[in-house]
Amino acid sequence: MASDQGSASASSSGAGTTSASAAAIIARQDRIPIWALSYLFIGIIGVGFLFTFYDIFDITVSFIQTCTQIVPKCVPGGPPGSITAADKLGLPVELNLAGYVIGALILSPLADRFGRRDMLLFTLLLTGLGSLYNAFVTDYTNFIIARVITGIGIGADLAIVNTYINEVAPRGSRARYTSLIFIMSALGAFVGIWLGLWLTTPPGDFPAGLPFAQAPEFMGNGWRYMYGIGAALALIGILLRFQLPESPRWLISRGRVDQADKIVSGMEERARQRVSDLPAPAGELPVQAGPTKVPYTEIFTNPLYLRRTLLLVVVWFLGYITIYAIAQGLTTLLSEVLIQTKAAEPPIAAGKAGMLAALGTLGFIAAAVFAYYYGERLERKLWLPISAVLTVIGGILMAVFITSDNFTLAAIGAIITFFGFNLWVPMTYTWSTESYPTRARATGFALVDGIGHLGGGVGILLIAANITNLLDNFGTSSGPIVIFLIICIGIVAAAIIAQFGTSTRQKRLDEVSP
Repeated sequence: MASDQGSASASSSGAGTTSASAAAIIARQDRIPIWALSYLFIGIIGVGFLFTFYDIFDITVSFIQTCTQIVPKCVPGGPPGSITAADKLGLPVELNLAGYVIGALILSPLADRFGRRDMLLFTLLLTGLGSLYNAFVTDYTNFIIARVITGIGIGADLAIVNTYINEVAPRGSRARYTSLIFIMSALGAFVGIWLGLWLTTPPGDFPAGLPFAQAPEFMGNGWRYMYGIGAALALIGILLRFQLPESPRWLISRGRVDQADKIVSGMEERARQRVSDLPAPAGELPVQAGPTKVPYTEIFTNPLYLRRTLLLVVVWFLGYITIYAIAQGLTTLLSEVLIQTKAAEPPIAAGKAGMLAALGTLGFIAAAVFAYYYGERLERKLWLPISAVLTVIGGILMAVFITSDNFTLAAIGAIITFFGFNLWVPMTYTWSTESYPTRARATGFALVDGIGHLGGGVGILLIAANITNLLDNFGTSSGPIVIFLIICIGIVAAAIIAQFGTSTRQKRLDEVSP
């Protein structure tokens, strides 16, 4: 909005001490038109994100088996009064997301104080320990505790990774490189769901299951192997992250100008190997070159950043209602719908629902690739209604055909649904990090994304507990459609509200957020 940008220019006086040499270094970095660090660093960050999204999605298929192993008398689905996986899914998901909030709000601000790289090591270590704990739990309470620990690490890691990428990417390609990392996220989700299908569901004829599924071979403990594999992936990511350089923007924000100059000089040298003549340095903008206020104080006492925070919190909260209901609850919710409508018996329902979620990950990968190639074509906020429409269309297709024999159209619906809500994510990641200054960027992203994650449990808690009532009230034909429309309300509302936000595409970070 025009008023938002005007406030941005006016607020630069509160940015702290400006160093001419620091401003010149940032101007030199901003003129580099290509990715100027080693592409190995993208892979290094990507491995960590692969694990993060592996962990987010591994519960999607595996929780039905987990529940039957750690909750007495838990069944995949059953008549009223029975203990079902759908009943027990909401609490670990909600508290896992509460862990996101804790990690984001407490750990991410440390990245603004102590650096992006060092905190990236710690957050992935904490996430891996949580996953390892999950592999050995023997009861529901400890399962929840392990999910909270994992959530604390993931919540902070999401904020710091996105902050780091946006601070080192070319100004015209921030969404592009956020989406490139998101491709690794898609692969993590793909591995998590398909591995869950292989390890935690009984073998069955397609589409009710995988003929080569191994659940019986692992005596119901396939879900433990999944979390153990997650811990191993985290360890690999930690070892690789030691090689990452620090963000030059953060170094300058802490007064370490010489170190920033050395890194930017290396970026220029690497860029010249691919671009014969670099553009002249961009005009110098005021930059903060030394310690300033506590990041939370910076955000809450600055009218510009306070307004942006309030808008983004609402956008993330509403969007995550839809995203996590699908990402972490789809298999359990679909299985319950199939059982309650008598479209399938419990074992077949679980396999069929898991297969739809697994096929949906193809849409996740396609969305990440699409965002990489086309994400810079439109303003970030304009992609959100497109994403919402696709999510609704895919959800309706799943709802209409999930209880029929037309599995192909239901699968197409799942792929479209996953494409839709996963196109939403990297655009909003990029937009959120661009909306805050370097001195409070990780904190700002953590604040909006962290609090927003509380919305993720709302959809599952409300919908999973009311599937039977919704089907009784709307019937077995209309009921599934109503359930998916309720799930999609969040992302539609978020897309509408986002249009009141600021424009950031092709602008320098210190121009958008001084």
